[in-house]
Amino acid sequence: MMRHLFAVLLLFLFASCAKVLPPAPVGPIPSERQMAWHELQYYAFVHFNMNTFTDMEWGTGAEKPEQFNPSQLDTRQWARVAKEVGMKGIIITAKHHDGFCLWPTKTTEHSVKNSPWKNGKGDVLKDLSEACAEYGLKFGIYLSPWDRNHGDYGKPEYVADFHEQLRELLTNYGEVFEVWFDGANGGSGYYGGANETRKIDNKTYYEWEKTTAIVRELQPNAVIFSDGGPDIRWVGTEEGWANETNWSIMRRDEIYPGWPRYVELRSGHEDGTHWLPAEVNTSIRPGWYYHPREDHQVKSLPRLVQTYYESIGRNGNFLLNLPVDTRGLVHENDVQRLRALKNQIDMDFEIELAKGQSVTASNIRGNSTKYAAENVNDGDYNTYWATNDSSTTATITITFKEPTEVNRIVLQEYVPLGQRVQKFSVEVEEDSIWKRVADQTTIGYKRILRFDTAKTSRVRLNIEAAKGPPCISNLELYRAPSFLVTPGIERNKEGLVKLSVPDEQVDIFYTLDGSIPTKSATKYTVPFLVEAPTIIRTISFDPENGKSTEPISHRLDMPKKDWKVLSVSSGDLDNSELLIDENPNTFWATDEKDSKPQEIVIDLGGMENLQGFTYWPIQERYPFGILTDFEFFVSTNANSWIKVADGEFANIANSRLEQQIEFSPLRARYIKLRAKKVDGHGFRASFAEVGVLTIE
Repeated sequence: MMRHLFAVLLLFLFASCAKVLPPAPVGPIPSERQMAWHELQYYAFVHFNMNTFTDMEWGTGAEKPEQFNPSQLDTRQWARVAKEVGMKGIIITAKHHDGFCLWPTKTTEHSVKNSPWKNGKGDVLKDLSEACAEYGLKFGIYLSPWDRNHGDYGKPEYVADFHEQLRELLTNYGEVFEVWFDGANGGSGYYGGANETRKIDNKTYYEWEKTTAIVRELQPNAVIFSDGGPDIRWVGTEEGWANETNWSIMRRDEIYPGWPRYVELRSGHEDGTHWLPAEVNTSIRPGWYYHPREDHQVKSLPRLVQTYYESIGRNGNFLLNLPVDTRGLVHENDVQRLRALKNQIDMDFEIELAKGQSVTASNIRGNSTKYAAENVNDGDYNTYWATNDSSTTATITITFKEPTEVNRIVLQEYVPLGQRVQKFSVEVEEDSIWKRVADQTTIGYKRILRFDTAKTSRVRLNIEAAKGPPCISNLELYRAPSFLVTPGIERNKEGLVKLSVPDEQVDIFYTLDGSIPTKSATKYTVPFLVEAPTIIRTISFDPENGKSTEPISHRLDMPKKDWKVLSVSSGDLDNSELLIDENPNTFWATDEKDSKPQEIVIDLGGMENLQGFTYWPIQERYPFGILTDFEFFVSTNANSWIKVADGEFANIANSRLEQQIEFSPLRARYIKLRAKKVDGHGFRASFAEVGVLTIE
């Protein structure tokens, strides 16, 4: 009996001392190169090439090397800006679809070696790789498989040159962290003067297995990007967001360049066979290449902040394009907005609140300290809380020493063991009652959630479904300040004015009497009518800290509720209301087949004291029909017309802002705007918005 008892005690002792094994991997797991990529999070795309100088997005291949001639090219400025705003690397368009190479390649004469820049002795890739090294940035390359200049495109000879170009880029410029292959392949082009359309099988033509082997041989640490990787996938949109559900895995063997089911790339496949995380790419402007006409269309700070939360905050990496201008510099408007983005994100995540607080969990793997709950707030990604193999649900709770305000949570799974969480929620305790602030699906490498500010003693993460025992490496909490930006101002045709800010916690104050607004001015609560010419002045005010934005002013002229487009020289009159809808982001255009100067006639609905008119040019990414030369007429009866203005909208094609033309005051009811000349060929004219200036 005693011998049996001793044996039982010995077995118990050995069991208690046994090593607790980590959870087994679940599904595909990332490679070392993919994990290094995950850690980068935020880096720059630079579209700078022949298209910069031809003012195009896609060149034809017929361009001449002499056209590439930047006046102040400074890759150190690019790197300095990227480093300053928190980016970790730069990917450069070494060759776009037009085939022009930014390095002195041996494979074609269509390169910088035949350009006037540096008398043909320049090498943008060399300059940029050295600048990245100087500023501690990663260096990546974009190489277009499609080449609209190469005479042998479509034949095996071109593929040999394409592979040689890849070898040059991966051999001569130091370490490369990412190789980016575009999905655009085959179509019309110059092709050495043939000027024809050539189609290829984009699954087989480029010999992708050999292409991948070249990268693995020369840059084994580089990840390869394309629709289907093999390392990194496109997110399925160029607008800058991933879906809230975002798996880092996909059934990769189904995907190929130009895959028609690209919408699936936004969420990944829960039953994916390969680790294939999403890179969220977008441009800071409407276009990928620099166009002077977009200098006023740099993405707003609220839009960029939203992109940050919908890319990095949704288990993706954020690749933000900077269209370097014809000088060879990141434009000052872009730099200003990049700095504002960094400043806002820095404020949102300035002080981490969970570190050092008490942590408890409903389940700890084998009760081992190696997988303890405290691992989630120790600041070390490589330690994690894990549950027993039998548990795919669990909770973990942060308890504050005293009630604390929070409105952000950052979560990270330990993805070297796979992506597991399928469903989770977040709760905060207020007045001893648990309040749910988020219901979500995936976490992945990083998930960031925003919610209304709550003053709480405890925050709880509930893992409600997972593919295996949850492995959570990081849980951070923050109290981001209110998002303080100047109010947006909109007015509809009826004269109803709407003011807006992205943060509901921020107040808006305004005046209509010309005075400077303060927090003692009228507080905006609901849209209001402005039915006469008025200067509205507004501020945003943060009641938490008493800070406010600088006041902005906006002139509102007479509302257009009684206006009517009487006639147009050509085109669809039924849709012509778009040119007087008070929205410059919509437009109306005349018939493109017409071959004479175009005009529109508008009835103002009554006699008015006029002293000028306004014209908004079209704001589309690919504009057309912008009025450059005009005539403006007024009438009291729509029969007898008086010309009151005649002239040119100077540089309007490159500066697509509202144009204001004044003339001697007079009374009239009808106005006529004639397009004497438009930017481009023909006479087709476009109108985003037409208005008048009346006497106040």
